[in-house]
This record gives sequence, C-alpha cells and structure tokens, in this order.
Amino acid sequence: MADNKKKPLILVQKPMMRVVYALIPLQLASIYFFGWRALAILVVVNIAGFLSEYAFARVYKTQVSSAVFVTNFLFAMSLPPTVPFWIAIVGIVFGVVFGKMVFGGFGRNVFNPAISGRAFIYVSFGAQMTAHGAWVDPVRGIFGGITTWQADAISSATPLPELAAGTHVPLLNLFLGNVSGSFGETSALLILIGGIYLIVKKIASYQIVLGGVLGYGVLQAVLWLGGVHGAYDPLSGVLAGSFLYVALFMATDPVSAGQTTDAGRWIFGLIFGLLTGLIRTFSVWPEGATFAILIANMFAPLINHLLREAQTRAKNRQKEQAA
Repeated sequence: MADNKKKPLILVQKPMMRVVYALIPLQLASIYFFGWRALAILVVVNIAGFLSEYAFARVYKTQVSSAVFVTNFLFAMSLPPTVPFWIAIVGIVFGVVFGKMVFGGFGRNVFNPAISGRAFIYVSFGAQMTAHGAWVDPVRGIFGGITTWQADAISSATPLPELAAGTHVPLLNLFLGNVSGSFGETSALLILIGGIYLIVKKIASYQIVLGGVLGYGVLQAVLWLGGVHGAYDPLSGVLAGSFLYVALFMATDPVSAGQTTDAGRWIFGLIFGLLTGLIRTFSVWPEGATFAILIANMFAPLINHLLREAQTRAKNRQKEQAA
C-alpha cells in the first residue's frame, strides 16, 4: 500500500539549526549595537529567502531545507546597518536562487549561498554598501540600541580602511564589537563563542578555520613587517572586518567547502586565508574575505578530487607491494 502521508513543508536538519542557534547571540548583539532595525532586516530577509527556496522546491517536488535559515541569518548579519530593505531582499533572493537552487538545491551548490548574495549586492550597489553614510557607529550608553530603531551617528569608515590608512584602532573595541561595521560581524568575542560551539559539535571543521587563520596571519605578518603600503598587523586584521565571521561560519560550510579529507580542509583554509590577505592589501576592496571564499569555493572540488586520487594511487601501490 502506497504511503500517502504528506511530508512536512520544511526538512528539519539538526546540524543546520545548531548553526542558527550559534548565530543568535550575534543577532542580539546587533540589536544592542545598532538598534531594532537589525531585527527587521533579519525578518524581511528570512521571509524573502524562504519564499525563494519554496518556489524552487515546488518545482523540484522537494521540501524546503532548514539550511535556508542559516543562509538567511548569515546574509542578514553581513549587511551594513543602513542597507535599504529592497537591497537586502535582492541580495538574499540572488543568493538562494543563483547560489543554491539553480544547482539543484541543498547539497549540490558550488558556492556558499549567503556569501554569493553578499558579493552580488556588494558589486552591484557599491554606493549603498560601501560609501560614506553606509556605516554607523554603535549606539552608546548602557542600554545601547535597545531603545533605538537605528543608530544615527554617521561613521566615515569601518576599521579596515582605518587600519590600512595607519589609524590606530583599539584591539579591545575590535574584540568586543563596539566599532562600526556590519550587523553581526563586529564582535570577535561572540563570533568565537559561536564558532567554538560549532567546532565542539563537529559541525564546523577546525582544520579549515586554523588553516585560514594561519594562511592569513603569516602572509599579513610578512606584508606588514615588510612595510607594504596598506598592510597592518595580523592580529588587528583577524579581529577586524568579516574575516572571523566568514572563517567560522561560511568557509566551514560542508557543502561549498566540499572536502572529505583533513589535508583538503587544511589546504582549503590556507587558500581562503592567503587570498583574503592579498585582496585586502592589493585591491580596491578593503574587505577581502567575501571574494576570497568564493574563489576558494571554485577550487574546492578540484582540491578534493586531486587528494582522493592521490589516496587511491597510494593504496594501489601498497596493494601491489604487498602482493
């Protein structure tokens, strides 16, 4: 007898929901630093992202995966506090549709959907995403943005351009998060707490994270000590901008990272870290992590294929020698 039981609308994936749980402290911090508009952006992005995947799921006759909420959270918290709502909607729709669903849905995408959407609006709407007025200083006072819709103190730049210009940015501010920046990317402390939780739960690969920090840190130290124009100390570089956020929550995406060996995870992380340092220092884009992870995603299948082939050849040689 055929099973006519109707499937739930959403396929609940416990690992994906744990990523959402790890991001909740960052979302709460974004409200404290920048006001309730941060929550409004998150709600709008979640609605648009869910509907985008739902439309394709109807065509594919599949369920909406709970991974879409991870994409929505990651994307929303990567946005500047003044981003227009319509740009946020355009970005998440692009990320879900062209970053995941056109490849066939969850588990088949080459690129991280959240970073794909961010990159699209980053290059398409540069004035709204990067120009003067796109950033605001965190709300001051003991209650922060809890009593505020949106912070209104205009900041001329995020910490990365200031560091590149030689301006001193206190490490404690970068660590705690009371600096200008995207909604959920300013507090290194909360990012580390959430990332460590995912590593302990074996949802995120520590090899990718450490490989990224090592690749970026060594290259940045060489550039900084070598007196290269625009280079700054590696510790500030790790704590500032979206590096930690991308390294812990996006680079470790098991689908777009696509690595099945420890060596592959180390190599993938190193590529991400090295590219971040190069783009930050030598390009016009002060935030290099976005493009670094997309390029690393492109090479992920090749890295995995070459390492698996090498393992197969080594096993075959061992068998021949044993025979």
